[in-house]
Amino acid sequence: MSGSIPAMAINRYFLEVMYKGTGFSGFQEQKNTPDTIQEALQSAFATLTRQVVALTGSSRTDAGVHALQNFFHFDYDGSFHPHLRYKMNAILPDGITVTNIFAVPADAHCRFNAIARRYSYHIYRDKNPFLRDRAHYFPYPTNMALLQAAANHISGTHDFTAFSKRNTQVKTFTCTVTASQWMRLDGELIYRVEANRFLRGMVRGLTGTMLQAGRGKMSLDEFKAVLAGQDCRQADFSVPGHGLFLEAVVYPPDLLLTPLDIR
Repeated sequence: MSGSIPAMAINRYFLEVMYKGTGFSGFQEQKNTPDTIQEALQSAFATLTRQVVALTGSSRTDAGVHALQNFFHFDYDGSFHPHLRYKMNAILPDGITVTNIFAVPADAHCRFNAIARRYSYHIYRDKNPFLRDRAHYFPYPTNMALLQAAANHISGTHDFTAFSKRNTQVKTFTCTVTASQWMRLDGELIYRVEANRFLRGMVRGLTGTMLQAGRGKMSLDEFKAVLAGQDCRQADFSVPGHGLFLEAVVYPPDLLLTPLDIR
């Protein structure tokens, strides 16, 4: 292909993306559900390269959930057009953007090589039409000190079975949380949490349950009891997906050194 960048000897790549989850049925490709982030990306890539690639996702997000950064990896034997990223973004749905493509070692895995992930949950109290699909409208007074006291108990290594949705197929429910903080910023109440791994529904379960504590409907001792227990029926998963953002996926510093020169 004229003007193409030659494929490298190592033909595994990381695809960095951001997306607004509104209108999508989630991140991962699903049978009989074409409107997913993965399906849209695979379709755009195949249209431009005439090759079908299987994308493996780093962090699965549910319907309506947004990502400021997420990754897929894929194997590809061809050459990349120097404007592949521009061309993909031109035909992708408006809610999805490809931000970078990285060449990585052949055994690199975007899910298993991640050492941490950071999420934030956004809440607003005063009605605002510009926040309705990217933050949770929660018009109730909350005690910031109680919210942060509950968040402090989350830090560290715990069994988070109570904050995982049922039928989650994982080998362990233990996660190590390295940051857990509530803040107020630009009229929003935001919970930010970082951990080595997350369970399905975990951030929404933590957020909803802490809001109960922040409203005084659950004591801190009761919150700690939920955290120590293994019954997800005690946690509150009612906060909607559209308030949740995957902010970052963190890898070892030597894995993603320089993106390909593809605009």
